[in-house]
Amino acid sequence: MLDRLQSLAGRYEKLSELLCDPDVTSDNKRLRDYSKEQSDLQPAYEAFTEYKTVVEELEAAKAMQAEKLDDEMRDMVKMEIDELTTRQAELDDRIHVLLMPKDPNDEKNVIVEIRGAAGGDEAALFASDLYRMYTRYADNQGWRVELMDVNTNDLGGFKEVIFMINGRGAYSKMKYESGAHRVQRIPTTESGGRIHTSTSTVAVLPEVEALEIEIHDKDIRVDTFCSSGAGGQSVNTTKSAVRVTHVPTGIVATCQDGKSQNSNKDKALQVLRARISDMMRQEEDAKQAGERKSKVGTGDRSERIRTYNFPQSRVTDHRIGLTLHKLDQVMNGEIEEIISALNIAEQAELMDKGE
Repeated sequence: MLDRLQSLAGRYEKLSELLCDPDVTSDNKRLRDYSKEQSDLQPAYEAFTEYKTVVEELEAAKAMQAEKLDDEMRDMVKMEIDELTTRQAELDDRIHVLLMPKDPNDEKNVIVEIRGAAGGDEAALFASDLYRMYTRYADNQGWRVELMDVNTNDLGGFKEVIFMINGRGAYSKMKYESGAHRVQRIPTTESGGRIHTSTSTVAVLPEVEALEIEIHDKDIRVDTFCSSGAGGQSVNTTKSAVRVTHVPTGIVATCQDGKSQNSNKDKALQVLRARISDMMRQEEDAKQAGERKSKVGTGDRSERIRTYNFPQSRVTDHRIGLTLHKLDQVMNGEIEEIISALNIAEQAELMDKGE
């Protein structure tokens, strides 16, 4: 591990030199590539730098402990050794995590699909609540949300909503949200005051560049139609909405939120590439079904991952047994505590597996 860290530190310092080279600073592509590489290496470099300092200080403290000391000084040295030993162990764990192979999609933008499932109108209303939760979380992270397609019901709920979150590292956090989200509350449509259980599903797909999944014109069928809004009424009279069908797979993507047909077609193709890539990933997972999958990041949208209980103001993530009694904050986009806990659980699982 130390050899690998030393090599990493050498590369980080070399990049620092390169980023000061006039030949690099005048070349936008090299400057961007080197800056990103150094930024990716920085957490491990800083942890390694502190690790070396702690080891040196620990060795010095142990050497001092071997000398003749009065009781007060001996106690101070022992306390310092205990603190440094604890910090060394913490840094050792952190470095192991930082050196683990990263998901190649972690830095990508994401396409999020939310659909009302079991529960009719109430499921659609909850889907709109989830959309609001994620858009507020994205705002807190400094990310940009771009609505791509929405299908509403008469109550303003979302039967389906598709949107993109643009921001560095969006997939690394949002990937944990794929699955079935269950809500327990008294529906606005329920006059008897009985608690109902409804479900909405969330799918989080990493954005796929055109070079990664090539779609040939001969393999797609493009249909245009008028955009529609809540209740199905026409929003405009021009055929700006676009439906793209990938004939070989039968996968369909629709976009009607853009102001032009070309814009909607480009967005529909983005969704189409992401769905084709997701289908290929699922097929690959099926081939390797004998291997134990992560309980945290399977991405199976049929798996119930979380329950939102409104009467008790309780949110429970079933994958890690985490329960928070602050539903209002969570629904307002304050979900970082949940996502961080899922990330830590996944890292611990990977360490146990020796990956």
